Amino acid sequence: MTASVTGCSIDQDEEAIVIIGSGAGGGTLAHELTSKGIPVVVLEAGPYLAHDDYVNNEWESFNQMAWLDPRTTSGSWRIARDFPNLPAWLVKAVGGTTTHWSGATPRFKAHEFKTRSVYGRVEGANLLDWPIGIEDLAPYYDRAEKAMGSTHVHGRPPLPANNNYKVFANGAEKVGYKFYATGPYATNAEEYDGRPASIQDGFNFQGDKNKSKWSILVREMPRAEKTGLLDLRPRSQAVQVTHDAEGRADAVLYLDKDGNLHRQAAKLVCLAGNSIETPRLLLLSGTPRFPDGLANSSGQVGRNYMRHLTGTVWGYFDKPVRMYRGETMAGVISDESTHDPDRGFAGGYYMETISLGPAFMAAFVEPGAWGPDFTSLLDSYTNSAGMWIVGEDMPQETNRVTLNTNAKDENGLPVPNVHYDDHPNDIAMREHAYAAGEKVYQAVGAQGTHRTAPYPSTHNLGTARMSERPEDGVVDKWGRTHDVPNLFISDGSVFTTGAAANPTLTIVALAIRQAEYIADQLKTQQI
Repeated sequence: MTASVTGCSIDQDEEAIVIIGSGAGGGTLAHELTSKGIPVVVLEAGPYLAHDDYVNNEWESFNQMAWLDPRTTSGSWRIARDFPNLPAWLVKAVGGTTTHWSGATPRFKAHEFKTRSVYGRVEGANLLDWPIGIEDLAPYYDRAEKAMGSTHVHGRPPLPANNNYKVFANGAEKVGYKFYATGPYATNAEEYDGRPASIQDGFNFQGDKNKSKWSILVREMPRAEKTGLLDLRPRSQAVQVTHDAEGRADAVLYLDKDGNLHRQAAKLVCLAGNSIETPRLLLLSGTPRFPDGLANSSGQVGRNYMRHLTGTVWGYFDKPVRMYRGETMAGVISDESTHDPDRGFAGGYYMETISLGPAFMAAFVEPGAWGPDFTSLLDSYTNSAGMWIVGEDMPQETNRVTLNTNAKDENGLPVPNVHYDDHPNDIAMREHAYAAGEKVYQAVGAQGTHRTAPYPSTHNLGTARMSERPEDGVVDKWGRTHDVPNLFISDGSVFTTGAAANPTLTIVALAIRQAEYIADQLKTQQI
């Protein structure tokens, strides 16, 4: 049996609650269940990196934290050209991508749970109403915001305005926007919940050494460990979920850091490996009973992959902005996050401040470019302001994660292939957002602007979607798979549609809600 990093050790032959992945969904689920007295095994593919291990150096940190296992891409999206081996920018470590995320915590809006009803038929889009609504999730949003320390809500003070935000906000005011602020963000403006206030050190994507930004590593994992009911096994890559003769999940097979195969018996399995690894594992777990992959009678596993409409607008000024001072993201304009089809597209988007260090700027500002036009963008670094646009992209059945049997990982297993084509709605929204961002900077005297294409995806959603009817998706309203009664999905894979909001808050809220359901089902012996 691989060693646990906690004091709790559950025998491999003991039928355990097994959670695969320790990010926003899996880590929250582990904390919630152990706090209710339920022991769990958490299998995490990556190492246990402590805050003292973080390096405030962009590329060194990237290579330390990022999920760099081989992946392939296809489709017309530009990422297939710019970053063919890195479709997603995720973390492979305890705490998952919450150790890397920016910290933005907007909620979904009511209409975003009912897009098929509200948007109507959008040609080429596989729109479907969620089987839950804002009224179902509202109390769990409250709990998630309090746990994460979201600013601007529940009495939490806002982050201070840095120069990047001041340029952003002044432009928003001049354009006529009404809803802009320095949050909500899950980074402390003052000491809260045992975490210190932000020191405005400009590092966020590299892991927050100061612990002022919420992450699973900072909050949920230590609290789960203190219960004595957490068996956390880092460097444990799940490779198959097996099932018994009745089609119930009965074990998880996983490889340790040395490539040795282990079997953990399971009473219940929760997949929280992110929206690429979760469908990959389901597809790898196919058997004669489930020939197209575990829990895939609908054929929807891996389909409807969403990554959010994204892009960046940079503004260049005649005086220094020094956008790198303060938090990486510390500002949101929300006016465009409504559904207004008069703009020429369904759904909406946010504009959020962003800053990158010189090394990342050189890699991402214009991928593949060289020469004087490119170097002029870098020469303007000190005088630059930046915003990231993030909005709802359309689910499409053809956008999907599949197994590439022609490419194998170090364990000889097929790697995931991520196929994506922008929907016309996505393109129209991105063009509108680019133009709106440019207007914000031009309103405060920008001498020039530049549009950057999407980076490798940090918001990966929808590949095991939630649905009312089993034929339409993979899981029910609790994240329980339609086909396998003791198999749950506990990450962003369950998103029926993507909404405009950054997804982490919703993943955490769903996991808190799911933990309550699982605990009740265990108590009443319905699982």
